[in-house]
Amino acid sequence: MKSLKIILVLAAMSIGAAHAQSTMAPGSGAMPMGEAKKEAAKPSTEMADGEIRKVDKEAKKITIKHGEIKNLDMPGMTMVFQVKDAAMLDTVKAGDRVRFKAESAGGAIIVTEIQQAK
Repeated sequence: MKSLKIILVLAAMSIGAAHAQSTMAPGSGAMPMGEAKKEAAKPSTEMADGEIRKVDKEAKKITIKHGEIKNLDMPGMTMVFQVKDAAMLDTVKAGDRVRFKAESAGGAIIVTEIQQAK
């Protein structure tokens, strides 16, 4: 009975090791977990285009009709965002065309940078 348990444990460990190795094969598209975490932690440097619809300084929120936000895999739409720094709201008004960066943090999507579009 003991030897059967040992054989089963060893078999399970071999299968797990083989699976882990196969997901790391070159060209498989997989990356080590450490690399995946680094990749996910990198903020995107791409800015999204948008038009300010509403600025709510009291609530520290901004409504933007925006194009695709690539780093969030989000299609274009109009939505309300929180802002990282309330001072950003002093630089824009409804109707302004802007470029901005947004990130997901704590279950909310936050505008971290905003500038007038040229």
